[in-house]
Order: sequence, then C-alpha cells, then structure tokens
Amino acid sequence: MKNNRKPLKIYLGDLTYETVTISAESMPLNIGFVAAYCKKQFGDNVDLTLFKYIGDLEKAIKENPPDILALSNYVWNRNLSYEMFSIMSERNPDTLLVWGGPNFPIDLPSQRKFMKKYSKIDVYVPVDGEVGFSNVVEKALRSKSHSEIRSTVITEPIDGCVTRGEDDEIKYTIPIIRIKELDEIPSPYTTGLLDKFFDGKLTPMMQTNRGCPFHCTFCADGKDEVNKVNSFGLERVIDELNYIANHKHDKTHNMIFSDLNFGMYPRDRDISKHLAKLQTEYNYPDFIYISTGKNQKEKIIEAIKTLKDSMPLWMSVQSLDQTVLKNIRRDNISTDQMLALQPAIKDAGLQTRAEVILGLPGETYENHMKTLRDLVSARMDEIQVHTCMMLDGSEMGTPAERKKWDLHTKFRILQRDFAKLSNGKTVLEYEEVSVSSPHMSFEEYVDMRILAFVTYVTNRGTVYDPIIKFMREQNLDVFDYFCKIKDDIKDAPPSIQDIFQRFKDSTINELWDSPEEIIENYQKDSEYQKLLDGKEGINVMYNFLAEVTAESMDDWAGYILKIAHDFIKNSEKKDIDWEDKFKDVSNFCRGTAHNTLGKNRMETNPVFEFKYDVIKWLTNTSDTNLDNFKLTNSYNISFELTEKQFKSVQDTLNTYGETMVGKSKALRMISSTNLWRHPIIQKNIQKSPTIKNPGSIDSVWYDQD
Repeated sequence: MKNNRKPLKIYLGDLTYETVTISAESMPLNIGFVAAYCKKQFGDNVDLTLFKYIGDLEKAIKENPPDILALSNYVWNRNLSYEMFSIMSERNPDTLLVWGGPNFPIDLPSQRKFMKKYSKIDVYVPVDGEVGFSNVVEKALRSKSHSEIRSTVITEPIDGCVTRGEDDEIKYTIPIIRIKELDEIPSPYTTGLLDKFFDGKLTPMMQTNRGCPFHCTFCADGKDEVNKVNSFGLERVIDELNYIANHKHDKTHNMIFSDLNFGMYPRDRDISKHLAKLQTEYNYPDFIYISTGKNQKEKIIEAIKTLKDSMPLWMSVQSLDQTVLKNIRRDNISTDQMLALQPAIKDAGLQTRAEVILGLPGETYENHMKTLRDLVSARMDEIQVHTCMMLDGSEMGTPAERKKWDLHTKFRILQRDFAKLSNGKTVLEYEEVSVSSPHMSFEEYVDMRILAFVTYVTNRGTVYDPIIKFMREQNLDVFDYFCKIKDDIKDAPPSIQDIFQRFKDSTINELWDSPEEIIENYQKDSEYQKLLDGKEGINVMYNFLAEVTAESMDDWAGYILKIAHDFIKNSEKKDIDWEDKFKDVSNFCRGTAHNTLGKNRMETNPVFEFKYDVIKWLTNTSDTNLDNFKLTNSYNISFELTEKQFKSVQDTLNTYGETMVGKSKALRMISSTNLWRHPIIQKNIQKSPTIKNPGSIDSVWYDQD
C-alpha cells in the first residue's frame, strides 16, 4: 500500500517512572514487537518512534506531535499513560489515541465502564497487539488526509481491537487475534529497533514463547484466550541472545525473560546451554530474572542446571491448600514432589524461590500458615509472600468473582511509580489488594505479613543456611523457629524492635479506602515530598529487607542467632556437645552477611576461628552430621568479596540509586553469589582479624550457662 503523502507519524511508548529510581527497567520489547510487525506490513508508509522515558515523549509531543500515539497499559504505568494521552489531546485533538496491554477488563460490562472512565481513548488493543494495531494503521492509511485519520478509524469495528464509536458505545468484531507462528514478527533486536535502549539504565528483555497453559484466576494470563503457548524459533532466540550480548552496555549485568513457564519445554535446555555459553564468553548475564514452570520440575532442573544461581528455580505455588487452589483454578506441584526433588535441586547447585499469595479466596490464617510451614519443610531457599492484587484483565477482578468471594480490598501506591509532569500535575500509580475476607481478619493479615517478613529476611539465599541446617540436624522445626523470631521481638535489640514496629505501621498505613483519596492527597507538595524522601509509597517488604541488609544485618544476625541459641538450648533433642558447633555455624552466618552493600565493604573482611569444616559440611548432601567434620587443627576463615562481586553489585546499585528505595529494587536483581561474602581459609597465620568479629557471640550475648 503506497500513498502519495508523507508517512504516518506513529509514537509507540512503554513508559517508566524514574523520579527516585527507574521503576520498570526492562527494555521496551513489547512495543518493539508491535513496531517491527507494523514496519514489516507498511514499510515506508509509517514513521515509527519508540519511547521509554517520560521526558522524551513529552518533548516529542510538544515539538512534533504524531498522527497516532499508542501506549502500553500495565498496572505500573496506567495513569501515566493516560495523562500522556491527555497532554496529547490538548496539543492536537486529531491525534488517534491507542492503548494496549493486559490491564483491561475481560467482561463486557466492565469494559464499557473502563472505556467510559478513560474517555479520551479511541482504540484499545487487548492481549497480543501486533495484528490489532496493524489493522488500526491499515485503516488510518485509508484516510484522505492526516486530519481525518481519527474519524476514519473509529467509524466501524476493527478486528483485534475494541473501539469507541461517535456515540461513545464500544465496538468490536474479533476482540483478540494472536499470531501462531511468532517468527512472522521480525526481531526488534536484530532489526536495530531497540538499539537506543542499550543505555546502561535499562535491562534487556527476552521472550521465547507466549501464552500460559494454566488458568489462574488472579492472573491476567490465566484467561482462556491465551491458554495456547506459541513459540519463537530456536535459531531466532539464539540470534537475539547473541545480539544482546554484543550490544549490551558495560554496566548492564542482568537479563529479564517474560516467559511464563521457562524450562517446561524441551528446547529450553538448549536456550539455557547457550546462556551458559554467553556467561563464559561475555561474563554475562550475572542474573536472569525469569518465571520457571509451575509443573514438570524435573525437566526444569535439567534445563537450567548449567546456570546455577544465576537463574533461580521458581516454585510459584501461591498456596498449598487444595480448597484455595480449586478456588483460583490452579494446578500445582505437590509438597511431596518438591521434597522428593530437593536432593536433585541441591545437586544441581540451584537456588529455589517459592512465591505465595496472601489473601486468596477461601484462605484462612490456618491454611496460610500450613502453606508456609510446608514450604519451609521443603527447604526453599527463599519464600516471597505477595499480597493478592485485584488486576484488570484477571478473572478474579470481575464483578462476579468479587461478589462470590467477598474479598475486602484497599488501595496502595506502587513503589517508585510517581512523577510531576511538565503540565504541573502529579501522577502516580496504585494497586487494589485483598486484605481481609470472611475467612481471614485484617489483624490476621497484618500478623501474616510480619511473619512473611521474618521468613523472607532469615530464609533468603544462602546467608543463614548454616544455622538452619544445624537446627534441622538438632531435630528442630525451622518454621517454629521463624515464628519464635516474630513472637519474641520484645527480646530483640532496640534497632530490630524499631524495624519490626515500623514494618507493622507501614503495612497498615500504606492502605487507602479509594484511589481518589490517594491522588488528591499527593497533589499537595508537602505530601509529595514524602514520596520523594522514601517515607511513603514504598514496597514495604522490599524496603525493609533493604534496610536490614544495608544497615542492620549484624544486629539482625545477633537477634535471630540468640533466638536460635535459646531454641536449641531448651530442646530435649539437642546434641550434648552442640555449643561449639553452634558457635561455628553462627560465626559462618555472621561472616557471610557482614557489610555486603557498604562503600567500604572491600576493606571490612571479618575473620573467625573455626573448629569444624563448615564449608564442606554445607556442600555435603550425603553426610549431614557436623560431628563428622571436626578439624584436627582449627583455622581462620576470612569472609571476602571479589572484585567481580563488587563491580556487579555496585553497577546495579548505581543503576537504581543508593537510596533505600533504590537498594530495595537492586536487591531483587543481584544473585546470592554476588551479594554474600565468600569464605577464604587462612592457613599458617595467627588469629588477627581484619576487623573485630562483628557482633561476636562471646561479646554480645553468648551465655555458657
């Protein structure tokens, strides 16, 4: 199709906030796909520009407005995108405004309400956007002039889209069109469309397939329309990975995959092997943020074992209660299967991360506690508990499901997602979350959040593995230990008591009754300043994790090790000679965790004397008794960070910023191998620590009685 007029000027945006630190750090692969497919269809008839940053788009709208402005819609940029549409319509009312993405209701009455609320939108493209958006562009190219594009497009329904007619009624024929052969979409990477986004701030994102075979009601990917999984060709995936490795910024260390169930498919083993090859050749990527499959864990272990802890094995169980799972239409791997797989997981050197959702339909205090207990028993390396979100685009977000389960919801600001635009307006994002129900009180919700925090910090990665393994060796229940840490907070040092109290206060005070209250409140300069200062609008769990890790790790260790000491001391099952062994494993924890984020971290290497070979004991899966690892002669271990660790962590901190908000984001993108100190055995030297033993057992609380 060739027109004798200048090309359609199209702006495509997947916007992120960056007021205090970059929020959605992924390169805009989504609009890259849409642009690549559109360019393939229409060639020189379209002039496409991609945007990620607010200021760049504001400037372009002001200086050179487009014919079509198309923006993504996710929970983390919905209000921002809509405000950009408002700015655009004031600048040029004839510009066609197109929105797309999963944050769109699935039932017709709610879609009508959505289009009425967001009245400036001309076209909405749900789910996969390539075909629907190209159909919009094709129709726009039929217009007689650029000023008639909008009126031409909205006159009749468009396949793959929801449109607003002149009568304000929504219209559609086929609302969702998915491409089965994904290689029909040219690569946004190898065509160079994404080159400008290799800027050291954004993280490359990959997608090897689309769709999800599961039907989870809380997820926008659980609807039947996206149940079929379609894949990009393996050769194309390899080419894109090579392209990224050759073009990435020197300060970029990580990669993000948007696949929903990586590892479940045979070819994922080949992809993992190639990623391992890149790690050898390019020293990249250090950490791969990805969602591994919900089932077929044996296949997943085999697929990703070459990547070690750079790609954790995600156990996205959400709940282990069969009634709750039935309520949310979810199929899970059983706890027994996870326990059976644990030796294989450890032998492969993989880290496991379990995800749980608090506040699901039918969930009670008791069955949520049992889920956590079972996951701790299954020896997950990390357990993350998320609050249940009510997402547009999910079945749970529909009026029928809301009425069915009677979930009581509140609203809270999304961390980092706020900005003042050039028009002087403060825009921010919020989410709706379930905080109580007929089955769980709000007080129980708060108590479970505190326990989730204790579990997350104490059971995260490898840092406290020694004390947890030792407690199991003493036949003690580790979950009961976590509960005791929560319940005995009155015995903690003042600094830790303060963290617990502020965590509880923030968990309660972050919740609002309505979005309107949130928006109105933060239009005030004094209230907006609280967001800038990181006093409000934080992700409570991640923020306090960052505070403990960056500022209070020695105090946290001192407290939880004191609880462990008392817990073992009061047990009738403990070994007779447990005290010396306990001292060694405790010091190993202290050394590993000490000052991992401080500016002077390379100079503060704690040294401890050891009577047991804790290193071999930790790595030995067949012999778990520490008695069998007693040393003939004791030696010192220095806990140190390598230059590679320092650079990887520091570059990540520089990307997100040294504020607590920035650190809370950075910690999610740093592997345990790079974060925690490594033990270095010192032979033939006197005990002369580089620094005094941080918060040593003897000097702080250790009681021989």
